[in-house]
Amino acid sequence: MKPETIPVKTPTGSYPIHLGEGVLSEAGERLAKRGFGGVCAVVTNPTVAQHHAGPLLDSLRRSGFRPVLCPIPDGEAHKTLATVAGLYDRFLSAGLERKSVVLALGGGVVGDTAGFAAATYLRGVPFVQIPTTLLAMVDASVGGKTGVDLPQGKNLVGAFKQPEMVLIDPLLLRTLPAAEFRAGLAEVLKHGIIGHPALFHALRRGDFTLPWMIAEAVKVKVRVVEADPFEGGRRAVLNLGHTFGHAFERLANFRLRHGEGVAMGLVCA
Repeated sequence: MKPETIPVKTPTGSYPIHLGEGVLSEAGERLAKRGFGGVCAVVTNPTVAQHHAGPLLDSLRRSGFRPVLCPIPDGEAHKTLATVAGLYDRFLSAGLERKSVVLALGGGVVGDTAGFAAATYLRGVPFVQIPTTLLAMVDASVGGKTGVDLPQGKNLVGAFKQPEMVLIDPLLLRTLPAAEFRAGLAEVLKHGIIGHPALFHALRRGDFTLPWMIAEAVKVKVRVVEADPFEGGRRAVLNLGHTFGHAFERLANFRLRHGEGVAMGLVCA
């Protein structure tokens, strides 16, 4: 698969989404070409780190970076201000400065938490999304929304933080459990419903390739967030299925996957 670059316009400029097999191993080179270097933080969880942290750290070191691994606990229950405070401590210990990059290697929880930490540490440092789940690839990693949960509900504390780039490597999905892949399909289906009839019907027929499905779902998200970067109106369409979905997740004490909640919410909607 030849890598594809999808540009995303933002109120302050733009950033690229690089989609293709093997782009994880190009992370260091791509960041260096954009002028970044020195110490950087790789935020991930132990499960993802076991499979994918090594190649990313190697890529960064080859390009002259000094990466520091910053693991956080796995799961929605740990998407909290306490986890963010722990990241601040690690960033300070590693000597991260205002031009130091924070890379999120993981699913939506890692991306949301690391992104909020990057948005608020030293009033904002550069941020890169490297999603490892289907749900994060097609939805959570694009658009700049970051945040954490409070006991009263999901995503009640957050910030808009546009990434410097997003690296989507479909090869990372080889280690994704089947249940997590199915959960991600709920967001793909949602994108088909709100803005891509051909994608919806391809999913219904089972007639698609994985790279095409990811790219087409991402493009739906890009069109919406470009038109409404701060969720002032049009972007609310991306919440299809989420009102009920978040309620189901909360009632299940977050033992329900986000995509599973969204799938149930789509039925209710």
